[in-house]
Amino acid sequence: MTTATQEIKRQTENKELKNVVILFAGDSGDGIQLTGTQFTNTSALLGNDISTFPNFPAEIRAPQGTLAGVSGFQLHFGSVNIYTAGDASDVLVVMNAAALKANIKSLKPGGIVIANTEGFGTKNLDLAKYPKGVNPLKDGSLDKFKVYEVDITKLTRACLEGSGMGVKDIDRSKNMFVLGFLLWMYNRSMEPTISFLKEQFKKKPELIETNTKVLKAGYNYGETTETFTTRYEVKAAPMPKGIYRSIMGNQATAIGLITAAKKSGLTLFYGSYPITPASDVLHELAKHKNFGVKTFQAEDEIAAICSAIGASFGGSLAITGSSGPGIALKGEAIGLAVMLEIPLVILNVQRGGPSTGLPTKTEQADLLQALYGRNGECPVIVVAASSPSDCFTMAFEACRLSLEHMIPVMLLTDGYIANGSEPWRFPNAKDMPEIKVNFATKKNGTIQNGDVTEERYLPYKRDEKLSRPWAIPGTKGLEHRIGGIEKENDTGNISYEPENHEFMVKLRQEKVDRAANNIPDQKLDNGKEKGKILVLGWGSTYGSIKTAVKDCIALGIEVSHAHVKYMSPLPKNLGNILKNFDKVLMPEMNNGQFSKVIRDKFLIPTINFNKIKGVPFSAGEIKAKIEELNK
Repeated sequence: MTTATQEIKRQTENKELKNVVILFAGDSGDGIQLTGTQFTNTSALLGNDISTFPNFPAEIRAPQGTLAGVSGFQLHFGSVNIYTAGDASDVLVVMNAAALKANIKSLKPGGIVIANTEGFGTKNLDLAKYPKGVNPLKDGSLDKFKVYEVDITKLTRACLEGSGMGVKDIDRSKNMFVLGFLLWMYNRSMEPTISFLKEQFKKKPELIETNTKVLKAGYNYGETTETFTTRYEVKAAPMPKGIYRSIMGNQATAIGLITAAKKSGLTLFYGSYPITPASDVLHELAKHKNFGVKTFQAEDEIAAICSAIGASFGGSLAITGSSGPGIALKGEAIGLAVMLEIPLVILNVQRGGPSTGLPTKTEQADLLQALYGRNGECPVIVVAASSPSDCFTMAFEACRLSLEHMIPVMLLTDGYIANGSEPWRFPNAKDMPEIKVNFATKKNGTIQNGDVTEERYLPYKRDEKLSRPWAIPGTKGLEHRIGGIEKENDTGNISYEPENHEFMVKLRQEKVDRAANNIPDQKLDNGKEKGKILVLGWGSTYGSIKTAVKDCIALGIEVSHAHVKYMSPLPKNLGNILKNFDKVLMPEMNNGQFSKVIRDKFLIPTINFNKIKGVPFSAGEIKAKIEELNK
């Protein structure tokens, strides 16, 4: 080590922070998602609580350098409990002018900008639609921030000079320079990333070598440059003891489905057609053939759900998954599953709509579709996950309710929690409840044939839950008719009788309603049982509401928070909870869909607070609304 380097290290200040928000942004080909993910995984290994928000363009390869092509990854990590990816960033790392223009509004005053100067040439400025002759790094518009200009591209090329690689290939490694530098800045080890590179490129050792070299170059740049004189320390968060991993919502959903299959003793079948942002569930499940998982990528959405219906009829735990547009195409087949009364889990990872809408942006606008979006009176059970790790819990619950009640269940997540991540403590298998599945093995009724009473199998004879028996095709003596035409109760025979149809319609609804006896009571997440304001949420608004309510309680505001995960049927005690508050505020990333349900069910004048911008609520927005209502 040189004397100069030692001197610089002696002058480096170490500053402890409770929490930090970093936003990585660049072109969609800059490896931004990988950079953010690796920094996240390293932080998780250090014991930080974390929450992430990946934000990427809809186009597979948007034009380089344009605003449409900007990819972002926001990470909030800390030594305190973290519930959101952060309202505003402390550090903004930008690889080009478009990334700065698209994200500068989210940086806190006094925040740090680390800019790759190569991305601010004349061409990049034009593509980002800056006025001619204007360069934000030079015109004083960033004076309220701490701006550090680093020629990341040039330093990466210098690092790999003589490697024999082309310029384009070398430039693909510049995200590793950024990652290395940020690891230095926040006192993180490079070892987790190096281990990842060895696993990722084990068949291409030359890529392990080059990426590792650039990673170390970025780290050493922090060690040796005089530009940066402060390093930051973020200690581990006070989390319950256990084994943790960083998990994304779609991964958690897949693991929850596998766990349900194991606890029920059934084979998991997943029939799906690729669609953003649900495709990763198919990808994750396909990795787990060792658990007996069977995945099928169908030719379209209708084929996907019909394959799952066939698998369910054959005795498998059957799942199909999509997003809003695909759920619309599956509508008729969902009706068939309701009429057949078979177990089927339908995953809807919501995105902005309608039609193609905003394929990579988040929304909560499919609730009414889940509840009512089919022809005829066609009720299903609907549940919703509230966070990335909660996707595991609610995927398991969706399977349990579907199997125990012999009914389709729709599980709602959305793009925010599907692609976001947080620490997840591994549950013990012994602590997970068993899922009871009883296949029919013998005849269960009689029929009078003249003077002779004959035993026979009645496919729609019901138990106290109104669930019908589940008979596997080929079971001797249990042959029965199925189909989409209205049927007679008990026998399953086709029936066009008006009284029978009305009876069956009400019975299928009653079947959903009775599931309320098999779900937990609603609890308050925070605050007192009675008071002035209740913030009632569902789905991925959980973290923002929780953070806002905690902040408001600390200010002395009389506010509580309840978060609903069982959307239909609703928890039996929810109405009593709502009546204990003067005002009910309902933040939703739609135009007030759950509010309509609550008003209809409980005749309560809810206060809508809607955001339909393809991005989640900030805690600050909800806090400001609570403060307004408290006046």
